[in-house]
Amino acid sequence: MDTTVDLDTFSSLVERPDESARRAAEERWLASPKPRGGLGQLEALGSWLASVQGGSPTRPLTAAKVLLFAGDHGVASLGVSRLDARGGTARRVHAVLDGTAPVAVLARRYGAQVRVVDLAVDADPDEFPAEVVRHRVRRGSGRIDVEDAVSAEEAVRAFLSGAAVADEEADTGTDLVVLGDLGVGSTTVAAVLIGALCGTDAAAVTGRGSGIDDRIWMVKCATVRDALRRARPVLGDQLALLATTGGADFAAITGFLLQAAVRKLPVVLDGVVSAACALVAQRIAFRAPEWWQAGMATGEPAQAKAYDRLTLTPLQDLGVSMGEGTGALLALPLLQAASDTLAEPAAVPAAAPREPRPPARLPSAAELLGRG
Repeated sequence: MDTTVDLDTFSSLVERPDESARRAAEERWLASPKPRGGLGQLEALGSWLASVQGGSPTRPLTAAKVLLFAGDHGVASLGVSRLDARGGTARRVHAVLDGTAPVAVLARRYGAQVRVVDLAVDADPDEFPAEVVRHRVRRGSGRIDVEDAVSAEEAVRAFLSGAAVADEEADTGTDLVVLGDLGVGSTTVAAVLIGALCGTDAAAVTGRGSGIDDRIWMVKCATVRDALRRARPVLGDQLALLATTGGADFAAITGFLLQAAVRKLPVVLDGVVSAACALVAQRIAFRAPEWWQAGMATGEPAQAKAYDRLTLTPLQDLGVSMGEGTGALLALPLLQAASDTLAEPAAVPAAAPREPRPPARLPSAAELLGRG
C-alpha cells in the first residue's frame, strides 16, 4: 500500500465558515426584542452555528452524534495511569456500549446518539459488535518512548479511516459531532504531541490525567520527555509524527477532523486527546479550527497550550476530566439553546428569515485522496 497522502489537498479544500451567515445572525440578534448582548455567550454560539450551517436563522440541532475513537497505548504498561493497562480500555468500551458509562447516560438525556470506533483496542475483536471494529487497524500500539506507535502504513490506514467516518456521519445527516476518545495512557500520548508542536519541555505539558499522584507523575513526565526526543525529528511530517508518537486512534481523529471540516460538519472537542489531534490538523489546514468548538477545560496543561495555539476558548470549566466525550457533551445543551433561540421565528417579528444555502457537492475521503 502507498504510505503517502497529499495533505496539501486538505488545506485547499477546507473553506472558512459562511461569514455572511454570521453577520446575518448578528443582525438578527440586534433586532430581537431583548437587551443588547442579553443572551451572552449564546449569541456568539448562535452566530457561529449560523456560519457553519451556512444560513441564518439557524436550523435546530436535532441529530447530534457522540463519536468516540478507541485505542490502547503501549506507554500504559509503564504505569503512567491509575487505570488498568490490561483490559481497561476494553471495559470502558463495553460500559459505553452497555449504556452505563456517564457519556451514554448523558447522551440519552440530551437526545444524542453514541458511536464507538475501535482503531486499536488491545482486545479480541469478537468482543465488540462488527460495526465497532470495522475500522480497526491493529491491536494495541508500541511504547512511544522507545518505539513507534504504529507503522507508516498503519498511520495512513487510520487517517483514511477517520476521514471515512466523517463522510459516513455527513452522509447520514449528523448535524454536530461531540468528539471523544477511549484509551488508557492516551493523555501521555497527547502531551507528547502537544509538547512537540508547541516546543515545550515535558514538565510543561504533563498533567495528572487519571488522577495520578506525584510519584506516577514523575514516571509520566520521564516518559513524555523520552518520547519528545523521538517526536522532534519528524515534526515536519504530520503523518510520520502520528506514526512515531501518536497511534492509530490519534491518526484517525486527525483524519476525521480534517474531513469533517471539508464536509462542513461542526465538531465539539472534548479533552486533551482531541485537542492534540486538532493541533496536528491545524498544521495541515489552518482554517480547520473555525469549524470546531472547545467543549470543556479539563485542567490538563497540554490542553490549555493546544487551545491557546488554536485560539479556541472552552465553553465551560466544570472540572470534568474523565474523557470519553463527557465534558464536550455537557456543552451540547448550550449549543442547542443557541440554535433554538436564534431559529425561533418570534425572536424577530419583522425580519424575513434567510434561507440556508443548498449544500454543495463535497468530495468524499476516497475522492479527496485519490483512493478507492
